[in-house]
Amino acid sequence: MSAVTAQRSARGLVDLVLRARELSIVAALAVLVAVTASTNAGFLSGQGLTDIFLNASILVLLAVGQSVVVITRNIDLSVGSVVGLVAFTVGDLLSAGHGGGVTFAVVAGVAIGALCGLVNGLLVSFGRVPALVVTLGTLYVIQGVCHYVAHGRQINAVDLPRSLLSLGNGSVLGVPYLPVIAVAVMLAVGHHLRSYASGRDLYAIGSSPEAASLAGVPVRRRVMGAYLFSGALAGLAGVLWLSRFGTVVADAAGGWELQVVGAVVVGGVAITGGAGTVYGAALGALLLTTITGALVVLKVNPFWQQAITGALLLLAISVDRLLALRVARVLRRRNARHGS
Repeated sequence: MSAVTAQRSARGLVDLVLRARELSIVAALAVLVAVTASTNAGFLSGQGLTDIFLNASILVLLAVGQSVVVITRNIDLSVGSVVGLVAFTVGDLLSAGHGGGVTFAVVAGVAIGALCGLVNGLLVSFGRVPALVVTLGTLYVIQGVCHYVAHGRQINAVDLPRSLLSLGNGSVLGVPYLPVIAVAVMLAVGHHLRSYASGRDLYAIGSSPEAASLAGVPVRRRVMGAYLFSGALAGLAGVLWLSRFGTVVADAAGGWELQVVGAVVVGGVAITGGAGTVYGAALGALLLTTITGALVVLKVNPFWQQAITGALLLLAISVDRLLALRVARVLRRRNARHGS
């Protein structure tokens, strides 16, 4: 077997592991829904399912953006703060009579989010500051800016344009707008990562930044682009948060960093970079949202929602590590067998 054939075989093995991971999430979702529905039939009511998909949509968007960053062996802890800043700032502008409605809200929200992402990307890629330090710092900076802008105020739904509220609670052919937007973004990003060189470059960077640089991949520019994209999606998520809930305070989406990272890692995106798909991350977001909904229906203490999320995160990281070691052993044996 040639080296090229062995490399293709290795990629096939990794793809098989990722598909198995995604199928296991689907199976876990099915079991969770079945157990909860057997206890409380209202869990599978039309409104119950709609609420789950609506709440999951925002987390899916954030998980897709986070996946692009994590694949490059980095992380963005500021996305929750960006959602809060965008939701309040855009809501404040609209309630004051600035802008015309949905188009203005989306453009302004994406622009604010992209600016935050650009700052993160510049500091990480060109400033060479560790991603954990940068995004933890910008998390608190953005929160401080949001509280300064808010001055203890809140945005009320009655002050917002009806068209914006319709985006968060309306539907087309019975399907809510928010899940449609989330699925469209997920499919577009997944296709780009798999089919375009700029998308595949992100996996190369995550696998080995040094090797990617030697191969001619513009590492710094790609990493900065990943943060820019993550920030833009967080900005869009902030607009959808505003349209979904209407009433917004300064700390909206506070603490969502754990949920977003948890969704990504549970969905099979390796925290060490270089592996995973946005489809798995989206399934991870849906699983965490469904768990939260199930615990509410079952009247479980809210503390356990965070505890379960943390436990799933630890379990997923442990599984990733074990799988990585096993795949590495298999590949070493294959390479030794074929003399490559």
